[in-house]
Order: sequence, then C-alpha cells, then structure tokens
Amino acid sequence: MAEFYKLKVADIYKETDDTSVITFDIPSDLQNIFKFRQGQHLTLKADINGEDVRRSYSLCSSPIDNQWRVAVKLIPGGKFSSFVNNELQANDTLEVMKPSGTFGVEVNVEKPKNYLFFAAGSGITPVLSMIKTHLQGEPNSTCKLFYVNKTAKSIIFKEELEQLRNTYFGRLEIYYFLTKERRDIELFNGRFDDEKMQVLTKTFIDIPDTSEVFLCGPEKMVHYVSDYLINAGLPKELVHFELFVTGLSEEDIKRAERLAKQNVEGVEVTIVDGGKEFAFTMTKEYDNILDAALGAGADLPFACKGGVCSTCKCKVVDGAVEMKINYALDDKEVSQNLVLSCQAVPTTEKVVVDFDV
Repeated sequence: MAEFYKLKVADIYKETDDTSVITFDIPSDLQNIFKFRQGQHLTLKADINGEDVRRSYSLCSSPIDNQWRVAVKLIPGGKFSSFVNNELQANDTLEVMKPSGTFGVEVNVEKPKNYLFFAAGSGITPVLSMIKTHLQGEPNSTCKLFYVNKTAKSIIFKEELEQLRNTYFGRLEIYYFLTKERRDIELFNGRFDDEKMQVLTKTFIDIPDTSEVFLCGPEKMVHYVSDYLINAGLPKELVHFELFVTGLSEEDIKRAERLAKQNVEGVEVTIVDGGKEFAFTMTKEYDNILDAALGAGADLPFACKGGVCSTCKCKVVDGAVEMKINYALDDKEVSQNLVLSCQAVPTTEKVVVDFDV
C-alpha cells in the first residue's frame, strides 16, 4: 500500500536561483519510520490544480544529523518543481512516503575507504548526503568529488561543500568543472572527456586504491565516466550510479514500440501488497501493470512513472513480464526478478507480482 504521511515544511529556502531546499519536521512518533540511509530518496505528493502529482527527490542531509532535507531544482514546465519553487512555503504540509532506494553503501567504521564521487547539477543531492555521512562516520576514510555545473553561481550547496572541506581538511577534495564559464586552468572547463579523464586518472585518481565510486547526473555523463573507469581497471562492482534521463535511446524507443503491440487484454494479474492479494484482469486501456492496477482500484506506491525512481519496484513471482525501459534497477536486481511495475508489460496469460520487497 502506498502510505503517505502528512509532514510540515519546517523551512524552505533558495539555495540557487532555480533550486529550493525543503526541511521537513518529522514528529518524534514518525522518526523511526523515516530513518534513512545516505543516498535514499523521499517521494512527495501534492494536489496541484486538482491533480495528484508525485515526485521523488534524494535526501541531501546526513542520517547522522537527524535531519530530513531535499533539494528541488526547477525544471521548465515541471509541475511539481514549479510548485515547490514558486508556491510552497514554510509551515505548509506535504504528503511524504517513508525513505526508499538502494543507492549507497553501509558505513563501516572499522574499514577505511577511499571514495570517488562524480556529480552534475542537482545530482549533488544524494552525493552530499553520502560525503557527510562517510566523513563523519568513518574517521579514516577519504572522499574526492568531481562536480560539473554550468556556472559558478549555479553550483548547488557550494558553501556547504566548502565548509565540509574545511572541517575535514585533507580528507575531502573537491574539483569544480564549469561548462558555461571559462577559467585559467583548462582542465576544469567543460564536461568530462577522454583528455580530462586521462589527466584525472593519472593525477587525482588512484584506481587500485579506490574503494567505491558513486555517480549521479545525466545518463550520458554517468555512462561515459563509469565505462572509462571500468576500462581503466576499476572493478565493475565498485561502481554505483543514479541517472537523470534526458531522452530515450533508439533501443528504448524500439523496445517500447514493440511492447506497445503486445496483447495484454485478458491477462490475469495478482498483486501482493502488505501481505494481501488483489486480483484483476487487464484491459486494452493499459499496457503496464502499475497503471492497470491503479485503474482497477489498487493503491500502490509510485512516483515518476518513467522507469527512473524505483518507487514502484516489485518482484515477479509467477509468470513473465518485460520492461519497456529501466533506469533504476541494476543487473543483480533484474536477475532476482525485480521489475519496475510502471514499465512492466505482461508476456504470459497470468502474472503474480509482490510489492513487499
């Protein structure tokens, strides 16, 4: 069941001209439910002009600090981001799901690690949470951040990052890259490319001494940097990422078009959620399990419906489905029969999916 809690906005402020940071007031009786791990996100819901609009945003605060903060960057035409940046005020109420997501690794006080982080724009939000948590919780670990923005003025959380660098001097290194402003050192002008990565891996990055790598930003950047590091010798299992999808690839489009022709009418679907079963028969009005279930009256968790946030994740326990697109689940999760219900098209006459995962 998609359980939302009404939370008061304790504070909201402009971090940059187009980014607002929301701090939630979590009552003492809900703090155990809202415990989170660095890298996780919150799904927010609001009634905007009579429409139920939901979006997921990464927590940018550290769980050690016992704070719940998210940053919302304004997207042109974005319903929820426009609402937050232009209308939402302190003391207003939003409906919020408990934290979810698998981005990030556990803190290990006993084992010193050397972390690398690559972020672009608002991709800094989960990364900031991780950096703060690992530096504070692992006194012998180090962090290096390579952060791309358009201009110096658009750098989200720059002041907070600089404070962290001063606090953890010698353990946190930050390198800013700007795409719309030029500076004296050519290395820090523009996006990551082969020339820059060659310099970084020779001068700033010690591949054999790297413990974990986290990347968050546009799909093209994330795939390019992760592939480069893996080809340079970094084990694939040490690379973790979240994507901002800017457009479908040709392969995604062809797969979506093929699955759009899949006959799902008459498919018997059983949903397991909260230990209870909900059964219905799909009709031709819907081509994916989530929309069909919602249309049949089910109350299930979802946010983006774009295959990105993983809020609607479930496990196929009987039958088979194929996903139109998948930007949220890794190979291990897919091998465990986990799917994104918003993208899951049944390919058998009967399907049973379990949301209690």
